[in-house]
Amino acid sequence: MRKQITERRKEKIIAVASARQDSLRLVLENVHDPHNVSAVFRSCDAVGIPKVSLIYNIEKYPKIGSKSSASAFKWVEKEKYTVVEKCYQTLHEEGFTILASSLKGNPKSLYDFDLTKKVALVFGNEHRGISDDAESLADNVFYIPMQGMVQSLNISVAAAVTLYEAMRQRMLKGLYDQKGNPELIERRIEEWLTKK
Repeated sequence: MRKQITERRKEKIIAVASARQDSLRLVLENVHDPHNVSAVFRSCDAVGIPKVSLIYNIEKYPKIGSKSSASAFKWVEKEKYTVVEKCYQTLHEEGFTILASSLKGNPKSLYDFDLTKKVALVFGNEHRGISDDAESLADNVFYIPMQGMVQSLNISVAAAVTLYEAMRQRMLKGLYDQKGNPELIERRIEEWLTKK
């Protein structure tokens, strides 16, 4: 029985690692509530995002326990930044178009964007939203259309809504069935097989 469970786990790891969307990235800027960060990471794992970029230059980096509901934290890579420009520069060098979530200015509807391309989606602090730098240096700004009196969603909900729209578009194009870089997938599988 023990061997069967291990084999099933290995098969799941291979399937999940192979479906990761390396052309989809999420960026969090100064999100301070560990519960929100944890919820965002669960959505990232569910949608197949392999890496999250974390910018912390005002708030402290949140402490998240690996045994809590944040268990998705160990399946999604993290890269930390203290400067928006450096994060964006790295993303641009990797070929990402940066789309920032904001209600300021004249943003476009989330549903007007093609999220099957190489995109990084930026979400800001629970109270302040994204910084002026995160907005002005982004390639474009989007909002999530809403029909109610309240004009904003919780950060983890906003991220989930956006990520699931990206997944919907990508599923329609069959991107989850396409295998990515074999070396990257193999490295991911090897790493994951050692996780408890």
